[in-house]
Amino acid sequence: MPDPTLLNQRYQIEKNLGNGGMAVVYRARDLTLERVVALKVLREDYSSDPAFRERFRQEATAAANLAHPNIVTVHDFGIDQGHLFIVMEYVPGTDLNTILQKRGRYTIEEALPLIRQACAGIGYAHRAGLVHCDIKPHNFLITPDNRLKVTDFGIARALASINPEEKTKIVWGSPQYFSPEQAAGNAPSPASDVYSLGVVMYYMLTGRLPFTAATIPELVEMHRSVPPPPPHLFNPSIPSTLEDIILKVLSKEPSARYRTADQLGRVLMTFDEQLGSQPASIQPGSKPSPSGSVSQSQSEITHPGKNAQPPFPARTIRQIPKPPRPVQTGVAPPPVAPVTATPAENPLDIDWITLILGLVTFLAVGGLIPFCLWIYLVYNPPVK
Repeated sequence: MPDPTLLNQRYQIEKNLGNGGMAVVYRARDLTLERVVALKVLREDYSSDPAFRERFRQEATAAANLAHPNIVTVHDFGIDQGHLFIVMEYVPGTDLNTILQKRGRYTIEEALPLIRQACAGIGYAHRAGLVHCDIKPHNFLITPDNRLKVTDFGIARALASINPEEKTKIVWGSPQYFSPEQAAGNAPSPASDVYSLGVVMYYMLTGRLPFTAATIPELVEMHRSVPPPPPHLFNPSIPSTLEDIILKVLSKEPSARYRTADQLGRVLMTFDEQLGSQPASIQPGSKPSPSGSVSQSQSEITHPGKNAQPPFPARTIRQIPKPPRPVQTGVAPPPVAPVTATPAENPLDIDWITLILGLVTFLAVGGLIPFCLWIYLVYNPPVK
């Protein structure tokens, strides 16, 4: 069957926007509402496969229940002439992967706002009970004004349906970006999306992936057991504090990462604020000294929750002793300003006002005794 030009007697296809593994994306016009939309059509060779049809339907259902500025909105879902399709918000711009292939890498000031937007959208999905499971630059759309939109919830999992003990032999997702637990066939969690976000952040700041291999099994094993090379080896302008955040996100154990994308976003926001307020010693382009002399406020950022852990290891503050003054022979010392001593308090000083008031009070109270005795004797004279 040839590619359709009009679906559901409503969506007029105008232009091919991209070809994916299982679907083709078009720009189309909604003739009913007179607006431009993105039309994602399942490839014909996959349309007869129940697994792919279900995955396609799941993408539409999952994304349709999410309303967030950093998530592509789904408007409609249907089938026409054997073509399954999803109608989505049209986002002008291109995907992050295409941008990275052209420019190599982002500066820190350019990358952090985009990553924080990604954290906001994915964090919203986590709060709604969904794990995206396929975070990668291909699924981040960037508009000309640097707004980021998350798309493709085709293999998203509902948290309520995930059994922590589950094990599967079929692993969905992209081997370059999926987490160690996904690589092992274990149950995903919001921390799995956080790991994938860490890989994307690594790529954006260094221009390369943390792990590359000739075969997928080798790549899977690297995600599971090989520590990533420190990002500053490929981009020396990355501050060690930001490097600590990236390496924490890329921890092999999910419990060692941030639990949700929201928490990662809050840590990056705090770092971004500090980046603009700290001296040049932590600005991009200058690495802190190997001794790790970083201000204490940087090592005290924690994510909320019980038993919160610092988002990156605390750094030891080294006290640098002041050098002794040089002694110059034959040169008079500089004048020393006179210091006025505060006179010591005299312990024999007497508060005369208080003493007089106390004496008057004593005489007044003491004078009552003879007066009361006189009154008593007037009315009770002694018997002779």
